[in-house]
Amino acid sequence: MSLKVQEERLLLEVERWEQTFFEHDPTDFEMMYQKWLNVSLDQLGTEKRSKVLDTIDNFLFHLHAMIQNSRFHEEARERILDQAKVFDGEIEDIQDIRQLSIEKLNFMAKQQMAKQRLLSLGQGGVSGMGGIVLLGIDLPAMIAINMRAIQLIALSYGYDVKRPSEMMIALKVFHVASLPKDLQGGAWDALWAEVQTADYDEWFYTGNEEIADISWIQQPLRQLVKVMVIMLLRKKLIQGVPLIGMAFGATMNYQFSRQVTEVAQRFYQKRLLLERN
Repeated sequence: MSLKVQEERLLLEVERWEQTFFEHDPTDFEMMYQKWLNVSLDQLGTEKRSKVLDTIDNFLFHLHAMIQNSRFHEEARERILDQAKVFDGEIEDIQDIRQLSIEKLNFMAKQQMAKQRLLSLGQGGVSGMGGIVLLGIDLPAMIAINMRAIQLIALSYGYDVKRPSEMMIALKVFHVASLPKDLQGGAWDALWAEVQTADYDEWFYTGNEEIADISWIQQPLRQLVKVMVIMLLRKKLIQGVPLIGMAFGATMNYQFSRQVTEVAQRFYQKRLLLERN
């Protein structure tokens, strides 16, 4: 099988994934919840709502920047480069990784995905112990783990998130992946419209810098529900350990991380394949 045929088959696979993954008919409960949320947020007023969204955007942007400038990220970046050099000794920079075959890139990305999912599982289990401090840091920790997962997946496919445009694209991939299921398809299409625009530049970002929107606020609200469930379950001890609460926290965080990493991998797979065609 030629390389071209393999790439075409993978592109068809990604397109089939798009058709099934984003297909979702909201239930009556989801529609009622969405309506209630919109009414509640409308009561804040335009000015207060804008301030809330700006605060969330600033938090996400600075968290993303802090992660990618950390020593751990630099070490991970070097490990990805070293692994790529095993496949091709002429690779010198992240962008050169795109020269590798799609099978090798998928192999590298899946390794990073597995590590981050395992980390998310462990972090969720620790939060599930029900301590106030642990529950308080669960949401920022979960966001940080999954942001880092997207960064590592992007690097594995040869996209350097230290470039301003790539950093914003990675943030918007996180936004798509963390939206409610029935809203992900529209956000996915909007992201592709931005990436494929004629004036897209890898260095200078000229698009809309707003990340969070009213719909995304549902993610922190779902987190509050998870915290309340864990608080109820922490009293159910097995040999003195809240195993049910730990299992619940680990499962919830793992499922979220699985969704984020899956969306991120499919995005960068498709992007690379379209650039090669």
